[in-house]
Amino acid sequence: MKENLGFIGTGRMGDALIKGILKAKLTSPTKIYASDIDENKLKYLHSTLGIKVSTDNKKTIKNSDIVIFAVKPQIIKNVVLEVAPLITSSNHLLISIAAGVSTNFLESELPNRARLVRVMPNIACTVEASASAICPGSNATTEDLEKVKEIFGAVGRVVTVPEYLMDSVTGLSGSGPAFIFMIIEALADGGVYMGLDRKTSVTLAAQTVLGAAKMVLENGAHPGELKDMVTSPAGTTIRGIQVLENYGVRSAMIDAVIKASERSKELGNKEVELQKTKKINNF
Repeated sequence: MKENLGFIGTGRMGDALIKGILKAKLTSPTKIYASDIDENKLKYLHSTLGIKVSTDNKKTIKNSDIVIFAVKPQIIKNVVLEVAPLITSSNHLLISIAAGVSTNFLESELPNRARLVRVMPNIACTVEASASAICPGSNATTEDLEKVKEIFGAVGRVVTVPEYLMDSVTGLSGSGPAFIFMIIEALADGGVYMGLDRKTSVTLAAQTVLGAAKMVLENGAHPGELKDMVTSPAGTTIRGIQVLENYGVRSAMIDAVIKASERSKELGNKEVELQKTKKINNF
């Protein structure tokens, strides 16, 4: 990657992205700029990774061609307003990973024709196994999308979706790791109940989930078909599946994704209404 890459915000996601990009050798440390209010974090990133750091967001904008806004949704508007005067459509590709904040909302605060792409990664970004969904703003080009895919492909898998489905992505892959953590914990508890020690049980449960996920991604078969491969007539697996069906585990997981998606939409709508109210009051 020939462009300079800037990060505004170096929290968990920003940190993971920087490390993943460097590990994939997409660029060199000297071409990465990062800004944050946490000076200790910046010193750590500079000393361990060799990237260029500053507490001044404007400095990051000035030195970067591609800028990733890795800040919380509650503060992204203030950050964008701070740096907007320095942004040009010809010089900057902007990427936002702020959950629930639409491209329309951000574009309304940016200069005309600003090139923007919205991304929804998840926490597995920290172990280079993220599920990231991207959607283009109104001025983003095909080339811009390819660059974003390259960046986030360094820390996992990437899909492209229309913006109206980003709340669904939040409910599935954004919240999903928490649902899977609960399943791993429950599987491990079952192992402990049956006599395994806790460490062994957690290792077996986590590796089982990892292996099953890898089979789905690499085999290409439908998950139901893979399930049938494990399920022998009158065997142990079908006995366990009967219990899961009796307790409605399948329906519970579906409903969890639906409710999380609906909540994402609610939060996004609240943020829009809040900003409208602020504009009216400041008129």
